[in-house]
Amino acid sequence: MPKNLPPMSRRALLAAPVAGAFAAPLAAPAIGQTAPIRVGVLHSLSGTMAISETALRDTALMMIEWQNARGGLLGRRLEAVVVDPASNWPLFAEKARELLAVSRVDVTFGCWTSVSRKSVLPVFEELNGLLFYPVQYEGEEESRNIFYTGAAPNQQAIPAVEYLLGPDGGNAKRIALLGTDYVYPRTTNRILRGFLNSKGIPDADIMEEYTPFGHSDWQGIVARVKRFAGEGKKTAIVSTINGDANVPFYRELGNQGIKAEDIPSVAFSVGEEELAGIDARPLVGHLAAWNYFMSVQSPANTEFLTMWRAYIRNPRRVTNDPMEATLIGFKMWAQAVAAARTTSVDAVRTALYGQKVQAPSGYEVEMFRNHHLSKPVMIGEIQADGQFNIVSRTPTAIQAQNWSPFIPENANRRR
Repeated sequence: MPKNLPPMSRRALLAAPVAGAFAAPLAAPAIGQTAPIRVGVLHSLSGTMAISETALRDTALMMIEWQNARGGLLGRRLEAVVVDPASNWPLFAEKARELLAVSRVDVTFGCWTSVSRKSVLPVFEELNGLLFYPVQYEGEEESRNIFYTGAAPNQQAIPAVEYLLGPDGGNAKRIALLGTDYVYPRTTNRILRGFLNSKGIPDADIMEEYTPFGHSDWQGIVARVKRFAGEGKKTAIVSTINGDANVPFYRELGNQGIKAEDIPSVAFSVGEEELAGIDARPLVGHLAAWNYFMSVQSPANTEFLTMWRAYIRNPRRVTNDPMEATLIGFKMWAQAVAAARTTSVDAVRTALYGQKVQAPSGYEVEMFRNHHLSKPVMIGEIQADGQFNIVSRTPTAIQAQNWSPFIPENANRRR
């Protein structure tokens, strides 16, 4: 083999054929001269949520570039339209309207928090847009204009708490529910309280506290958790804290000497990207529940990591669950467009039902008519390098239950 070959360019590597789920044709078809397919990217690139959402912007741009290297879609080039709603919830609605009414995008990938999704939902329904939402959420929603590629509560929150109550998770008898003060934590914790009550955990053994976005002073709350745990029953923390507030929260756990073997914490919004900004050594053994971890061993994940590293060209940048969910949503949308032979929202919506992708998680996932995916559930232990050791996973992907049986008013819903 000749020596001193120049390194493969990012675009060449993205276009190169690879085995498995991301395989590209040996010769990509030429992209025609018709108008480009416009793809909206609606993520906070500034403000409290930028720590989490910037990576999703990058993932969407990577997938657009990858698809163009394969010949685009329907012989047309894909063009990104990126906006920054700046962690400002009303601004999300304004930017969504701008994408749909002014830029006339064919599809949008965006949002992280449920309050941002709730803000844009009426806009997408009014203008018949198509949004792929890639983050775990509280459920209690179903829209013909949104496809939810993150986890519903039965695909993350409930299995995680069930793990804490079991022998592998420490047989917890008391739970501290700590969350950011908005709809996702409050609704998720309402569901979890009902679940815990059904398991014999009374309200007296459930602590519940909320803090604003960007909260930084965790000393008092962490001290209260220590006192709560010191009353004779094994205690665990369930965290629905979002955004950059996680950094001082985890730092305070370390400052007050809370070790995983004493008071384990499981997080639903902390992954590899959030841990990249802190010293993870004091947090070793604490947990997170997701449907994907960067440490998964699967051919599809190897291809995902190869593609990401070629695109981002920064060895410090990691992958995480919402990034995988963005990739899954993009691939399902592209498959549906190809099947429908149009980008028309109504036709693509119908073509999306039943779409399947061999996901980086190592599982085949499917889109159902309730606009939610089947997904595996994984519990990971934080490692000193900010990665996760997977300690539990479901044998198969679980179908989403977006209307929780632990919400009494859902009793008459049949799904």
